[in-house]
Amino acid sequence: MSITIENVILIGSVLLFISVVAGKTSFRFGIPTLLLFLTVGMLAGSDGIGGLYFDNPRIAQFIGVVSLNFILFSGGLDTSWKSVKPVLKEGIALSTVGVLITAVGLGYFVYWLTDLTLYESLLLGAIVSSTDAAAVFSILRGKQLGLKKNLRPTLELESGSNDPMAYVLTIAFLSLVEDPDKSLSSVIPFFLQQMLVGALAGFLFGRIIKEVINKIELELEGLYPVLTIALMFITFSATDAVGGNGFLAIYISSVYLGNQNIIHKKTILRMFDGLAWLMEIILFLTLGLLVFPNEIIPYMGVGLLISLFLMFVARPVAVFLSLLPFRMKMRRRFYISWVGLRGAVPIVFATYPLLAGIVQANMMFNIVFFISVTSIIVQGTSLSLVAKWLHVALPDKAKPLSPTDALLQEHPKTTMEEIIVTTTCFAVGQKIVDLNFPKNAIIAMIEREGNYLTPNGSTVIEAGDKLVVLTDKPENMNEVYNSLQINKKQGSPTA
Repeated sequence: MSITIENVILIGSVLLFISVVAGKTSFRFGIPTLLLFLTVGMLAGSDGIGGLYFDNPRIAQFIGVVSLNFILFSGGLDTSWKSVKPVLKEGIALSTVGVLITAVGLGYFVYWLTDLTLYESLLLGAIVSSTDAAAVFSILRGKQLGLKKNLRPTLELESGSNDPMAYVLTIAFLSLVEDPDKSLSSVIPFFLQQMLVGALAGFLFGRIIKEVINKIELELEGLYPVLTIALMFITFSATDAVGGNGFLAIYISSVYLGNQNIIHKKTILRMFDGLAWLMEIILFLTLGLLVFPNEIIPYMGVGLLISLFLMFVARPVAVFLSLLPFRMKMRRRFYISWVGLRGAVPIVFATYPLLAGIVQANMMFNIVFFISVTSIIVQGTSLSLVAKWLHVALPDKAKPLSPTDALLQEHPKTTMEEIIVTTTCFAVGQKIVDLNFPKNAIIAMIEREGNYLTPNGSTVIEAGDKLVVLTDKPENMNEVYNSLQINKKQGSPTA
């Protein structure tokens, strides 16, 4: 069959359709969807039944970087600062110290086990040192796994923020492999610059994105997600251009943005949720196509030993050491150790040695791919079971929804009130987005001159408006009245 644009579109859409259907089936059997996406890609590849030949690490790396932008940004938007704030120190410790200990510990084990040089071994350790945001977000949220205390926000914060650390370590050790005469201390300034500039740029761009979205006043609602995508890529590229870590900037800016009042927030959240899933599928399909299963077979033995050491030694040691300063029950530490999922990110990072022309790059890539697949199979399929075994899982009826999930659901809230806006009210002439409205309440409708309007963040409140406010808890109405600066007697409860 000759390769044409139409054929490429056909093949891509068929693979996408198969992946979505396979993902639906996987929920019934507890199989991680990401594993099925990889499998579909491998089956479609040159060693599979599809026979499609794809051997371009540069394109795979480009797709990986673009996909990670969407995945990290979407995960950040859906992260509640209220839930993350109590575990901020633990999350930062895991995503920095924990990643470093994992990389070094695993690196020395690889050095002892294989013929790789010390710097090559440390490079391999750095590549697989972080938990994968795509894997953790999709499995924890896909399974709707309820966890006690602050476990879930800790795990999601770690997975969303530790990829930048792994990326910096990968680039640093890669430079040492390329130039063995360099000292280990020479990479410290690079590390500090990447992390500090990335963090600062992330917070700065988060504030800029909020102001741009709220002030630009686009005519069409559908353009706001497009605007956000453009600003997301600007954040990544501009941060990278000034020597900062773009991945870290993306995550920090999205966490900040997700916890602010912005126009058309619901539309933006929904769009990014769908795009994140699309990018996860495309990323795993691409990586499945890139790998040649017959080349992995010679490395399965050493790959299995490294994978087992990572799951049962390197990761637990890193978690326990990085969490030493914090009070936490032992079973929670064990569970955090077990949720050390590796997925697409290590495979994407493994393309950097390939493009750099490292002699042992092909061996590293195949070992990393095997480690990622093993992690998804062993750890990804057992998260619920281990949570119950360690008594850190909530009963099904007690599983909490995130504030974002609760607001996006279409079922009615438990409390509704109609609030009349008088001519002297503070809210008159104000946009909804500027009212500092509580995040667990929404203005569902506005009755204005006998007509009912569906408001958004840019809607301006007028005198005489009757606001139909929905919230999940009656006590939240006090915050609503405070944000509107209205005496509660002016509202008449309707439910």
